[in-house]
Amino acid sequence: MAASLASRCSRVGRSLMDGLRNNFSNLPITSRETTFGSFLYQQQRTFIQMRTVLKVVDNSGAKKVMCIQALKGKKGARLGDTIIASVKEAMPNGKVKKGKVVYGVVVRAAMQRGRCDGSEVKFDDNAVVLVDKQGQPIGTRVFGPVPHELRQKKHVKILTLAGHIA
Repeated sequence: MAASLASRCSRVGRSLMDGLRNNFSNLPITSRETTFGSFLYQQQRTFIQMRTVLKVVDNSGAKKVMCIQALKGKKGARLGDTIIASVKEAMPNGKVKKGKVVYGVVVRAAMQRGRCDGSEVKFDDNAVVLVDKQGQPIGTRVFGPVPHELRQKKHVKILTLAGHIA
């Protein structure tokens, strides 16, 4: 049942894609690819909100967490904001176990954020560093780039543990 539905949906999708390709066939090749690519593959980047799955970028033992609540703001969390999350995947010998409710600081967000100098910063993924209730990191290392906006949000300890500050 599910396999037949999936094949039927993929056939419908393929026929729609072929129709779009045929509609743009009279355009030059570069214009057709850019129009077709931006039309279908544009992704909406939004706040980190309830049920957003985030990657954990420290050595606390958790691999993925799901946001339960953003502690500041109505819409959701951005870079440097604290969230409450539930651990969805964890390593067997880590400090944090699967199912535990933890606090985390958002260190990478796919949604762009403007800087004072007019530039904008955005990352490919959503990532978090797990912290305790006082805001101290649970892990002892932070992997990947971390934006320097965390200094304004009083997360200096995370910046000292990070290997690369963007």
